[in-house]
Amino acid sequence: MKKFTYLIAAVLLSNSVTAQLFSDNFDTYALASYVGPQSVEWTTWSGAAGEGTTEDVKTTNVQASSGTQSIYFSSTLANGGPQDVILDFGPVYTSGIFSFESDFYINAGKNGYFNFQAAQTPGTTWALNVNMVGGNVVIDDGITADLAIGNYPSASWFNLRIEANLTLGLWSAYVDDVLIGEWVNGINSLASADIFPVQNSQFFMDNVSYDHQTYVLPTLNAMVLGLTVGGNIATQIVDPIAKIKNAGQTTITSFDATLDYDGVQYVENLTGLNLTSLQDYTVTFTGVELVGGANDMVVTISNINGGLDDILEDDVLSLSLNPVVPAAGKMVVGEEGTGTWCQYCPRGAVFMDKYEVEYDGFWAGIAVHGGSASEPMKVPVYDAGIGALISGYPSSLVDRGPEVDPSQMSTDFFQRVQIAPTAFITNGATWDAGTRTLNVSVTSDFQAAANNNYKIACVLTEDGVTGTTSAYAQVNAYANNALGTMGGFESLPNPVPASQMVYDHVARQISPSFEGFANSFPAVVASGEIHTVNFTFLLPATWDETEMHIIGMLIAPNGRIDNASKTTIPEAVTNGLETGTSAGISELNNDQIDAAFKVYPNPATSFALVGINLVTDSEIELKLIDMSGKTVARRNYGTMNGSTEIHLDTRSLESGVYMIELLVNGQRLTERLVVE
Repeated sequence: MKKFTYLIAAVLLSNSVTAQLFSDNFDTYALASYVGPQSVEWTTWSGAAGEGTTEDVKTTNVQASSGTQSIYFSSTLANGGPQDVILDFGPVYTSGIFSFESDFYINAGKNGYFNFQAAQTPGTTWALNVNMVGGNVVIDDGITADLAIGNYPSASWFNLRIEANLTLGLWSAYVDDVLIGEWVNGINSLASADIFPVQNSQFFMDNVSYDHQTYVLPTLNAMVLGLTVGGNIATQIVDPIAKIKNAGQTTITSFDATLDYDGVQYVENLTGLNLTSLQDYTVTFTGVELVGGANDMVVTISNINGGLDDILEDDVLSLSLNPVVPAAGKMVVGEEGTGTWCQYCPRGAVFMDKYEVEYDGFWAGIAVHGGSASEPMKVPVYDAGIGALISGYPSSLVDRGPEVDPSQMSTDFFQRVQIAPTAFITNGATWDAGTRTLNVSVTSDFQAAANNNYKIACVLTEDGVTGTTSAYAQVNAYANNALGTMGGFESLPNPVPASQMVYDHVARQISPSFEGFANSFPAVVASGEIHTVNFTFLLPATWDETEMHIIGMLIAPNGRIDNASKTTIPEAVTNGLETGTSAGISELNNDQIDAAFKVYPNPATSFALVGINLVTDSEIELKLIDMSGKTVARRNYGTMNGSTEIHLDTRSLESGVYMIELLVNGQRLTERLVVE
């Protein structure tokens, strides 16, 4: 947790104290009556129309922190409510120091919740969320989770106080006068408090009050406003970023910034600046290696305009770190179900990009487009596989564990990255730019005993994917800031035109299937054994091989991804191709076909034969696709069984490389054909 040791002093200095603006202990209201009709300040989410109805709150004498009465909130509904009570602060506060406090009593095993609204009309913008569950107060601003975390006593009265220096954007929270967190809030505007009982809520409120004071900036003051580490995994090389604010009236032209971590100092001397009052400045410290164990990272600024500033307490910020120690050779896979048609899927894109940076070297992110027949980047086999494991879009799997929202993958990631893998995974490759043939080897170096229930799968992803048709336009529920900040999507229209969309981490192919290659390993695998599975891909001309990644995955018998390896094509080529069992891109895990289908002669001149051996009755369709992605021949053969050869007449085809796509009961298999 960040420790802003300067905040208390900064809040209290240079201010004139005024009388408290509002306080209420509910003792003057009629017992067991709604407060809205009796109050100017208390109303409901729907305004006067909700006062005196079930949306309002009643007084009670069951519990009271002082006097004889309080107000009581409860809900058993899945979506909470119907109580939804507003305490209107009057004006919208955007500067100065605002404080809010209340006594709470939360019944044993129950919870409580309230939020701050940032605009006069409720529902426009949320400034803060306060959840009280299981003895923990957890605060977020709708952008960053866990800004403050503290404990409260169950079935007992306690005081919660929140103070916000809106001028500087600095907030703090206290439980019974004990500081539980200090943070830079994403929204610095306050209009009202919204008390809303979520499902399983039972809580009382008493002695509610708020106050506002002016804040006068000191003459010269530089402040360490925040510190972003850029990672939380031991052995990661990160570039921490310190945010410095001119929290005074005088323009800052120079200062020195020092970062202390693990006995090493990183110093930046900044000169020639023109940092005016309330402007922010970022300082980047490069090449810091995170180490395991509890350790403080400390940023100090000094020599402000050649000397000392007026408030020394805010010149230092200390951040307590205890980086996760990853298991050797471990990489975690995050698969996200997404689609251009899905209005909330921009959230998935934002968090997938976030994890790519923060978990670099330990994370393989895959955006699996699907969920709709019109989705232009859909890989049917992959879409079907992940679609069976998620209930909606966007949704995510971490190493194919329980379904989670894309914004909530961190917990599962940190748990999985510490689990020792059964095998280390290495990708190798050869790449023929002329034929656009990519041969891949996925090598497993076993660190523990295994068996043939383990399977290998290989995924190709592409960054920077664009399209020109309307199918590539992204539906966007976050347009016009409707749901708060979301990585820039709040400033884009709905839908976002294809010309403004770039898609990353896009799954292009999974081979041979979602479940993996059935014959990856022998029946018994001893620790120390090394096994390789080979794959062959023919990349369409529309795919940019310079933007692609190869992700090899070891899938455990329980269906979870045990380990993975992620490389660019050049990195895999540098590793070199290893020879092993061939999975092609044509082995069906469900044994509909008992071996890779074969194409011969290859190269072909006048004809080619496609040989397959089907175990059960199967619907067969065959396509012939040229390098531009155009289908030049297509035929549905209906139901087939047993050993079969399909004759292809190649006499009318131009010389070149083609891809034969065989659909077996809708599952896609491909092989390369060269026509001379």
